[in-house]
Amino acid sequence: MRKGFTLVELIVVIIIVGILAAVGMTQYTKVVEKGRAAEARIILGALRSAEIAEYTENGAYQGVAGLGVSAPTTCVATHHFSYACDAASGTCTATRCTTGGKNPQSTIAYTKTLDIDGNFGGSAGY
Repeated sequence: MRKGFTLVELIVVIIIVGILAAVGMTQYTKVVEKGRAAEARIILGALRSAEIAEYTENGAYQGVAGLGVSAPTTCVATHHFSYACDAASGTCTATRCTTGGKNPQSTIAYTKTLDIDGNFGGSAGY
């Protein structure tokens, strides 16, 4: 009697490992993108705090450039999002970079918003 595996057994094992790897990779991608979305929430929180301070001090909201927060207004190699603030309402928006930026994902385009009352919103995404 010979010891070892048949070719069919090896092919079945390879197929099973391939299926598990495909499922694991999609879940991994989702978790990584959720982590990147945390960047947006943190910076939006800093922008909101700066907007509140600006309104308290001067009676008006500012755009991103006038707030003194390190938040890029275009896609740059150090961030996953670009940021904008509405000077009329104080609402700030983070837009996922699909070109340029840090590790752009062309298939994932979404926004996160944070209004002056602290309510998060945005388009579908992570």
